[in-house]
Amino acid sequence: MSLFQTKAWQSAWWDTWGVEHNLNLIRPWGQGNSGIYRTTYRIKGRLPICSVEFVGCSYRHIKGTRTEYNRFSVPGETPEQVELSLEQLLSETTWSEAVFDDLLVNSYEFSVLKKIARNNRWMVRTVNSDSAWSVKTDGNFQEYLKQLGANTRLRLYNRRKVLETMGDINHENYAEKNRDPAKFLEKLNDFHQLRWGKPVYGRFAKKFNTLFINRISAEGGKPELMILKCSGKPVSVLYNVRYQGRVYNLQSGFEEGLHPKLSVGTLHLGYAIENAFQDEQVSSFDMLAGSGKNENYKARLATNSCALISLMLVRRTHLKVIYAVKDRWNQIRMER
Repeated sequence: MSLFQTKAWQSAWWDTWGVEHNLNLIRPWGQGNSGIYRTTYRIKGRLPICSVEFVGCSYRHIKGTRTEYNRFSVPGETPEQVELSLEQLLSETTWSEAVFDDLLVNSYEFSVLKKIARNNRWMVRTVNSDSAWSVKTDGNFQEYLKQLGANTRLRLYNRRKVLETMGDINHENYAEKNRDPAKFLEKLNDFHQLRWGKPVYGRFAKKFNTLFINRISAEGGKPELMILKCSGKPVSVLYNVRYQGRVYNLQSGFEEGLHPKLSVGTLHLGYAIENAFQDEQVSSFDMLAGSGKNENYKARLATNSCALISLMLVRRTHLKVIYAVKDRWNQIRMER
Protein backbone atom coordinates (compact mmCIF):
# COMPACT_ATOMS: atom_id res chain seq x y z
CA MET A 1 0.00 0.00 0.00
CA SER A 2 1.30 3.45 -0.88
CA LEU A 3 0.83 6.80 0.81
CA PHE A 4 -1.97 7.57 -1.64
CA GLN A 5 -4.22 4.78 -0.36
CA THR A 6 -4.06 5.91 3.26
CA LYS A 7 -7.25 7.06 4.91
CA ALA A 8 -5.56 10.42 5.45
CA TRP A 9 -4.96 11.03 1.73
CA GLN A 10 -8.25 9.62 0.50
CA SER A 11 -10.43 11.31 3.12
CA ALA A 12 -8.67 14.67 2.74
CA TRP A 13 -9.25 14.56 -1.04
CA TRP A 14 -12.89 13.59 -0.56
CA ASP A 15 -13.52 16.23 2.12
CA THR A 16 -12.06 18.83 -0.26
CA TRP A 17 -13.09 18.03 -3.84
CA GLY A 18 -15.64 15.28 -3.27
CA VAL A 19 -17.79 17.53 -1.11
CA GLU A 20 -17.23 20.62 -3.27
CA HIS A 21 -18.38 18.83 -6.46
CA ASN A 22 -21.06 16.67 -4.86
CA LEU A 23 -19.45 13.43 -6.08
CA ASN A 24 -21.12 10.06 -5.54
CA LEU A 25 -18.92 7.53 -3.73
CA ILE A 26 -19.68 4.05 -5.08
CA ARG A 27 -16.84 2.11 -3.42
CA PRO A 28 -15.14 3.30 -0.22
CA TRP A 29 -11.43 3.43 0.53
CA GLY A 30 -9.96 2.18 3.79
CA GLN A 31 -8.46 -1.27 3.20
CA GLY A 32 -5.39 -0.30 1.19
CA ASN A 33 -7.44 0.49 -1.90
CA SER A 34 -8.37 3.73 -3.65
CA GLY A 35 -12.02 4.69 -3.38
CA ILE A 36 -14.14 4.94 -6.53
CA TYR A 37 -16.72 7.63 -7.30
CA ARG A 38 -19.20 8.56 -10.02
CA THR A 39 -19.87 12.04 -11.38
CA THR A 40 -21.69 13.74 -14.23
CA TYR A 41 -20.66 16.86 -16.16
CA ARG A 42 -20.54 18.29 -19.67
CA ILE A 43 -17.46 18.64 -21.88
CA LYS A 44 -17.20 22.29 -22.92
CA GLY A 45 -20.71 22.74 -21.60
CA ARG A 46 -22.20 20.49 -24.27
CA LEU A 47 -21.40 16.78 -24.42
CA PRO A 48 -22.82 15.03 -21.32
CA ILE A 49 -20.48 12.61 -19.53
CA CYS A 50 -21.19 10.18 -16.71
CA SER A 51 -17.79 9.14 -15.42
CA VAL A 52 -16.39 6.63 -12.92
CA GLU A 53 -12.96 7.44 -11.42
CA PHE A 54 -10.62 6.90 -8.48
CA VAL A 55 -10.93 9.08 -5.40
CA GLY A 56 -7.92 11.35 -5.74
CA CYS A 57 -8.21 11.67 -9.51
CA SER A 58 -10.20 13.52 -12.13
CA TYR A 59 -9.48 13.15 -15.83
CA ARG A 60 -10.94 16.48 -16.91
CA HIS A 61 -13.59 17.69 -14.46
CA ILE A 62 -11.55 18.70 -11.38
CA LYS A 63 -8.08 20.15 -11.15
CA GLY A 64 -6.66 18.61 -7.99
CA THR A 65 -3.49 17.17 -6.51
CA ARG A 66 -2.21 14.12 -8.41
CA THR A 67 -2.76 10.71 -6.82
CA GLU A 68 -0.44 7.90 -8.00
CA TYR A 69 -0.06 4.12 -7.61
CA ASN A 70 -3.83 3.69 -7.63
CA ARG A 71 -5.44 0.31 -6.98
CA PHE A 72 -9.01 -0.90 -6.78
CA SER A 73 -8.12 -4.16 -5.05
CA VAL A 74 -7.74 -4.86 -1.35
CA PRO A 75 -4.42 -6.45 -0.25
CA GLY A 76 -4.86 -10.22 -0.10
CA GLU A 77 -7.50 -10.44 -2.83
CA THR A 78 -6.83 -12.86 -5.68
CA PRO A 79 -6.97 -11.64 -9.29
CA GLU A 80 -10.19 -13.64 -9.70
CA GLN A 81 -11.80 -11.88 -6.73
CA VAL A 82 -10.66 -8.49 -8.02
CA GLU A 83 -12.08 -9.20 -11.46
CA LEU A 84 -15.42 -10.39 -10.08
CA SER A 85 -15.95 -7.46 -7.71
CA LEU A 86 -14.86 -4.78 -10.19
CA GLU A 87 -16.90 -6.20 -13.06
CA GLN A 88 -19.94 -6.38 -10.80
CA LEU A 89 -19.45 -2.77 -9.70
CA LEU A 90 -19.08 -1.49 -13.26
CA SER A 91 -22.00 -3.57 -14.55
CA GLU A 92 -24.36 -2.35 -11.83
CA THR A 93 -23.37 1.33 -12.12
CA THR A 94 -24.55 3.78 -14.76
CA TRP A 95 -21.62 5.37 -16.60
CA SER A 96 -20.50 6.33 -20.08
CA GLU A 97 -16.74 6.35 -19.51
CA ALA A 98 -14.52 5.11 -16.68
CA VAL A 99 -11.01 6.52 -16.22
CA PHE A 100 -8.52 4.75 -13.96
CA ASP A 101 -5.44 6.93 -13.53
CA ASP A 102 -1.85 6.00 -12.70
CA LEU A 103 -2.11 2.23 -12.43
CA LEU A 104 1.10 0.23 -12.25
CA VAL A 105 1.61 -1.34 -15.66
CA ASN A 106 3.12 -4.50 -14.16
CA SER A 107 0.17 -5.03 -11.77
CA TYR A 108 -2.44 -7.72 -12.26
CA GLU A 109 -5.05 -4.98 -11.87
CA PHE A 110 -3.98 -3.55 -15.22
CA SER A 111 -4.50 -6.95 -16.86
CA VAL A 112 -7.81 -7.50 -15.06
CA LEU A 113 -9.14 -4.15 -16.23
CA LYS A 114 -8.34 -4.91 -19.88
CA LYS A 115 -9.90 -8.36 -19.55
CA ILE A 116 -13.13 -6.94 -18.14
CA ALA A 117 -13.31 -4.41 -20.97
CA ARG A 118 -12.72 -7.10 -23.57
CA ASN A 119 -15.40 -9.36 -22.09
CA ASN A 120 -17.95 -6.53 -22.13
CA ARG A 121 -16.87 -5.07 -25.49
CA TRP A 122 -15.96 -1.75 -23.94
CA MET A 123 -13.50 0.43 -25.80
CA VAL A 124 -10.08 0.84 -24.09
CA ARG A 125 -8.02 3.99 -24.55
CA THR A 126 -4.64 4.91 -23.04
CA VAL A 127 -5.06 8.52 -21.98
CA ASN A 128 -1.69 8.95 -20.28
CA SER A 129 1.52 7.08 -19.56
CA ASP A 130 4.35 8.10 -17.28
CA SER A 131 7.20 6.81 -15.12
CA ALA A 132 7.66 7.14 -11.37
CA TRP A 133 11.25 7.47 -10.15
CA SER A 134 12.82 6.44 -6.86
CA VAL A 135 16.18 5.92 -5.13
CA LYS A 136 16.84 2.67 -3.28
CA THR A 137 18.28 3.81 0.06
CA ASP A 138 19.05 0.60 1.98
CA GLY A 139 22.67 0.67 0.79
CA ASN A 140 25.55 3.13 1.17
CA PHE A 141 25.13 6.78 0.22
CA GLN A 142 28.71 7.17 -1.03
CA GLU A 143 28.29 4.11 -3.27
CA TYR A 144 25.10 5.64 -4.63
CA LEU A 145 26.97 8.86 -5.43
CA LYS A 146 29.61 6.91 -7.36
CA GLN A 147 26.91 5.51 -9.66
CA LEU A 148 25.78 8.98 -10.73
CA GLY A 149 27.17 10.89 -13.67
CA ALA A 150 29.87 13.42 -12.80
CA ASN A 151 27.69 16.48 -13.47
CA THR A 152 24.74 15.03 -11.56
CA ARG A 153 26.98 14.20 -8.58
CA LEU A 154 28.36 17.74 -8.68
CA ARG A 155 24.89 19.31 -8.54
CA LEU A 156 23.49 16.89 -5.95
CA TYR A 157 26.39 16.75 -3.52
CA ASN A 158 29.80 18.19 -4.35
CA ARG A 159 28.72 21.82 -4.55
CA ARG A 160 27.60 21.88 -0.94
CA LYS A 161 30.96 23.57 -0.33
CA VAL A 162 29.91 26.48 -2.54
CA LEU A 163 26.64 26.82 -0.65
CA GLU A 164 28.49 26.82 2.68
CA THR A 165 30.60 29.82 1.59
CA MET A 166 27.42 31.91 1.33
CA GLY A 167 26.55 31.78 5.03
CA ASP A 168 25.46 29.53 7.88
CA ILE A 169 23.48 26.56 6.53
CA ASN A 170 20.65 25.16 8.64
CA HIS A 171 18.01 22.48 8.12
CA GLU A 172 14.60 22.70 9.76
CA ASN A 173 11.66 20.30 9.80
CA TYR A 174 8.74 22.70 10.07
CA ALA A 175 6.41 19.86 11.13
CA GLU A 176 8.35 18.91 14.27
CA LYS A 177 6.76 21.54 16.54
CA ASN A 178 3.19 20.87 15.36
CA ARG A 179 3.01 24.21 13.60
CA ASP A 180 0.30 25.07 11.09
CA PRO A 181 1.25 23.30 7.82
CA ALA A 182 -0.63 25.97 5.85
CA LYS A 183 2.22 28.40 6.62
CA PHE A 184 4.73 25.98 5.08
CA LEU A 185 2.53 25.56 2.01
CA GLU A 186 2.44 29.34 1.63
CA LYS A 187 6.25 29.43 1.52
CA LEU A 188 6.17 26.68 -1.10
CA ASN A 189 3.69 28.78 -3.10
CA ASP A 190 5.95 31.82 -2.84
CA PHE A 191 8.85 29.98 -4.46
CA HIS A 192 6.62 28.64 -7.24
CA GLN A 193 5.15 32.07 -7.87
CA LEU A 194 8.62 33.49 -8.47
CA ARG A 195 9.80 30.59 -10.64
CA TRP A 196 6.69 29.59 -12.58
CA GLY A 197 4.58 32.73 -12.40
CA LYS A 198 1.83 31.03 -10.39
CA PRO A 199 1.44 29.22 -7.04
CA VAL A 200 1.54 25.43 -6.98
CA TYR A 201 -1.40 25.13 -4.58
CA GLY A 202 -4.67 27.02 -4.96
CA ARG A 203 -7.29 27.40 -2.24
CA PHE A 204 -8.66 23.87 -2.47
CA ALA A 205 -5.23 22.25 -2.84
CA LYS A 206 -4.01 24.08 0.26
CA LYS A 207 -7.05 22.84 2.16
CA PHE A 208 -6.47 19.27 0.96
CA ASN A 209 -2.77 19.19 1.85
CA THR A 210 -3.36 20.79 5.24
CA LEU A 211 -6.01 18.16 6.07
CA PHE A 212 -3.73 15.36 4.82
CA ILE A 213 -0.68 16.52 6.80
CA ASN A 214 -2.76 16.82 9.96
CA ARG A 215 -4.24 13.32 9.52
CA ILE A 216 -1.36 11.16 8.30
CA SER A 217 0.34 10.87 11.71
CA ALA A 218 -2.60 8.80 12.97
CA GLU A 219 -1.59 6.10 10.46
CA GLY A 220 2.09 6.13 11.32
CA GLY A 221 3.12 8.64 8.68
CA LYS A 222 5.62 11.38 9.44
CA PRO A 223 5.46 14.74 7.62
CA GLU A 224 8.91 16.11 6.85
CA LEU A 225 8.38 19.73 5.83
CA MET A 226 12.01 20.58 5.25
CA ILE A 227 13.34 24.13 5.02
CA LEU A 228 16.92 24.84 3.96
CA LYS A 229 18.14 28.18 5.33
CA CYS A 230 21.20 30.22 4.42
CA SER A 231 22.06 32.72 7.17
CA GLY A 232 18.51 32.42 8.47
CA LYS A 233 16.85 32.97 5.08
CA PRO A 234 14.79 30.12 3.56
CA VAL A 235 16.25 29.25 0.13
CA SER A 236 14.61 25.87 -0.52
CA VAL A 237 11.72 23.76 0.79
CA LEU A 238 10.84 20.09 0.39
CA TYR A 239 7.39 18.69 1.10
CA ASN A 240 8.19 15.10 2.10
CA VAL A 241 6.20 12.48 4.00
CA ARG A 242 7.64 9.26 5.40
CA TYR A 243 5.31 6.28 5.38
CA GLN A 244 5.97 2.55 5.79
CA GLY A 245 9.70 2.74 5.07
CA ARG A 246 9.38 5.09 2.14
CA VAL A 247 9.95 8.85 1.91
CA TYR A 248 7.64 10.47 -0.64
CA ASN A 249 8.79 13.75 -2.16
CA LEU A 250 5.44 15.37 -2.94
CA GLN A 251 6.60 18.86 -3.92
CA SER A 252 9.54 21.25 -3.77
CA GLY A 253 10.38 24.90 -4.26
CA PHE A 254 13.55 26.95 -4.15
CA GLU A 255 15.11 30.31 -4.85
CA GLU A 256 16.27 30.34 -8.45
CA GLY A 257 19.52 32.12 -9.23
CA LEU A 258 20.84 32.04 -5.67
CA HIS A 259 24.35 31.44 -7.03
CA PRO A 260 25.48 30.91 -10.65
CA LYS A 261 27.17 27.60 -9.78
CA LEU A 262 24.33 26.21 -7.67
CA SER A 263 21.09 24.38 -8.22
CA VAL A 264 19.94 24.82 -4.64
CA GLY A 265 16.84 22.68 -5.18
CA THR A 266 18.96 19.73 -6.31
CA LEU A 267 21.36 20.24 -3.39
CA HIS A 268 18.45 20.22 -0.96
CA LEU A 269 17.19 17.01 -2.54
CA GLY A 270 20.67 15.56 -2.02
CA TYR A 271 20.51 16.27 1.72
CA ALA A 272 17.09 14.57 1.91
CA ILE A 273 18.29 11.50 0.00
CA GLU A 274 21.35 11.24 2.24
CA ASN A 275 19.10 11.39 5.33
CA ALA A 276 17.02 8.55 3.88
CA PHE A 277 20.18 6.44 3.44
CA GLN A 278 21.14 7.12 7.06
CA ASP A 279 17.72 6.09 8.43
CA GLU A 280 17.59 2.31 8.90
CA GLN A 281 13.80 2.39 8.77
CA VAL A 282 13.77 3.88 5.25
CA SER A 283 14.41 1.76 2.18
CA SER A 284 13.38 4.14 -0.62
CA PHE A 285 13.18 7.82 -1.50
CA ASP A 286 10.28 8.20 -3.93
CA MET A 287 10.36 11.19 -6.29
CA LEU A 288 7.12 10.05 -7.96
CA ALA A 289 6.18 10.78 -11.57
CA GLY A 290 6.88 13.90 -13.58
CA SER A 291 10.00 15.84 -14.49
CA GLY A 292 11.58 19.23 -13.90
CA LYS A 293 11.20 22.55 -15.67
CA ASN A 294 14.19 22.16 -17.97
CA GLU A 295 15.16 18.46 -17.72
CA ASN A 296 14.07 15.13 -16.28
CA TYR A 297 16.33 15.39 -13.24
CA LYS A 298 14.52 12.47 -11.57
CA ALA A 299 15.75 10.05 -14.20
CA ARG A 300 19.33 11.18 -13.53
CA LEU A 301 19.01 10.64 -9.77
CA ALA A 302 16.90 7.48 -9.68
CA THR A 303 18.05 3.92 -9.22
CA ASN A 304 14.59 2.50 -9.93
CA SER A 305 11.55 3.38 -12.01
CA CYS A 306 8.11 1.94 -12.64
CA ALA A 307 5.70 2.53 -15.49
CA LEU A 308 2.31 4.09 -14.80
CA ILE A 309 -0.65 4.10 -17.16
CA SER A 310 -4.07 5.72 -17.20
CA LEU A 311 -6.81 3.80 -18.99
CA MET A 312 -10.22 4.94 -20.14
CA LEU A 313 -13.04 2.45 -20.68
CA VAL A 314 -15.79 3.68 -23.00
CA ARG A 315 -19.23 2.15 -22.72
CA ARG A 316 -21.59 4.29 -24.83
CA THR A 317 -21.66 3.78 -28.59
CA HIS A 318 -21.70 7.47 -29.54
CA LEU A 319 -18.62 8.10 -27.41
CA LYS A 320 -16.81 5.14 -28.96
CA VAL A 321 -17.35 6.70 -32.38
CA ILE A 322 -16.22 10.15 -31.23
CA TYR A 323 -13.08 8.81 -29.56
CA ALA A 324 -12.25 6.53 -32.50
CA VAL A 325 -12.34 9.52 -34.86
CA LYS A 326 -10.32 11.63 -32.42
CA ASP A 327 -7.66 8.96 -31.91
CA ARG A 328 -7.36 8.35 -35.64
CA TRP A 329 -6.97 12.06 -36.33
CA ASN A 330 -4.27 12.36 -33.67
CA GLN A 331 -2.44 9.41 -35.19
CA ILE A 332 -2.51 11.00 -38.65
CA ARG A 333 -1.15 14.25 -37.25
CA MET A 334 1.73 12.40 -35.56
CA GLU A 335 2.61 10.57 -38.77
CA ARG A 336 2.88 13.77 -40.81
